[in-house]
Amino acid sequence: MTGNAPHGMKGSGGLRVVVIGASGNVGTSVVRALVTDPRVVSVLGVARRLPGWQPKGTEWVAADIDPGGPGLAPLFAGADVVIHLAWKFQPTHDPTTTWRTNVLGSIRVFEAAAEAGVGALVNASSVGAYSPGPKDRRVDESWPTHGWPGAAYCREKSYLERFLDAYEQRHTAMRVVRMRPGFLFKRESASQQRRIFAGRLLPARLVRSSLVPAIPDLPGLVFQALHTDDAAAAYREAVVRPVRGAFNLAADPPLDADVLAGIFEARPLRTPLPPVRAALSAAWRLRLVPASPDLFDAVLRLPLLDTSRARADLGWEPRRTATEAVQEFLSGLHAHAGMDTAPLAS
Repeated sequence: MTGNAPHGMKGSGGLRVVVIGASGNVGTSVVRALVTDPRVVSVLGVARRLPGWQPKGTEWVAADIDPGGPGLAPLFAGADVVIHLAWKFQPTHDPTTTWRTNVLGSIRVFEAAAEAGVGALVNASSVGAYSPGPKDRRVDESWPTHGWPGAAYCREKSYLERFLDAYEQRHTAMRVVRMRPGFLFKRESASQQRRIFAGRLLPARLVRSSLVPAIPDLPGLVFQALHTDDAAAAYREAVVRPVRGAFNLAADPPLDADVLAGIFEARPLRTPLPPVRAALSAAWRLRLVPASPDLFDAVLRLPLLDTSRARADLGWEPRRTATEAVQEFLSGLHAHAGMDTAPLAS
């Protein structure tokens, strides 16, 4: 069903979960993971635009987290857990707009959860919240989360980490969980991620091994990825287990030029960084690509994540390798894959 009714009452023998940003890459996977778990009795998906996709056992409500909108606390009435996933990646040329949604809107969600007396808040943080770190070893959740100051995405994720530090002190009865995954891919997210990061400069038909003879081997180009469904499994465990704090999420192997070259059946080519950075910056200024070059700078500085805590405390293990997640994404890119939701429309 859809509508604006509260989510129901607690105490019915199972968990009632509200998912904010339920129609995107992570949200659709989280909803699917929750509705198949017998410990969860109801799932309320919240999105700006109601999707055509509606798994059995879900309710949907259209709502906007931006400041100035209707209060969110009534949506959380009776909920045991709120999962906050909503995020606006664009427009990168107007960081004030993304700050309004991503930071001020997220704070509205957090405060509404406290007002409604929700027992647990699970927030989508990111590897992007971390300060620059090593590429030759892995860091745990104690690594500083000051982000890369040049990138709006990292500044916003980092600011929310600081806000939650104080929030946890004020709301000690609430479990607060912060998920910090690497890059998340699945087949159905291909069209959305192409629009967000590459735009029209990257026609899907050009991303194939026969047309990619070489992969640039850039200093610092090592990052981690994860299949979105595997990340969703960790979110589900954070809902049903009495855990708190941050969890790194990533799959092996770390993706460097050699691994990417293997995926594309290409060869790694040692490439100096300045001309690549200059080309990306020019394309962004000309609005040929939507992703800011500052985000590229951040990727080159992100640390590699140690996922020991998620494996131990959540009983979590990714089912797919990072390579398989990227290969599935590329398959979806060729097929213009998507889902019947506004963010994932093909």
